[in-house]
Amino acid sequence: MELYSTERLEKAREFFKNDRFATENGAVIEAVGKHYAKISLKIGSRHKNAVGGVMGGVYFTIADFAFAVATNVDEPGTVSLTSDISFIGVPKSDTLIAETELIKDGRKVCTYNVKVTDSLGTPVAAVKTVGFKTGS
Repeated sequence: MELYSTERLEKAREFFKNDRFATENGAVIEAVGKHYAKISLKIGSRHKNAVGGVMGGVYFTIADFAFAVATNVDEPGTVSLTSDISFIGVPKSDTLIAETELIKDGRKVCTYNVKVTDSLGTPVAAVKTVGFKTGS
């Protein structure tokens, strides 16, 4: 997979800064490419649940944001139809990473897997998202 240039990355960051729930909660676009996004998030106290673990919504937020960036960086207009998340581990570092993998890119519907790990590579969540292309 070929990553886009730094200039293209900065344009994506500028466009997606309006995705305020994700960005104001710490999600950062680290890399973009065709049908690809890598998002990071440094875990802080605001991301914790009552027992001290990472709130499930944090995992979903960065996975959903990764899907949004991967599907809309080239052609805005794709929205999520369904998402399924499995919580499969506990982070061993203070940074989460979400990366997309395109499964199918149809005319109106696309399917992605999003892998969420910590910065050490420990798997913490797996997400499958089906999107609908509102344009074309």
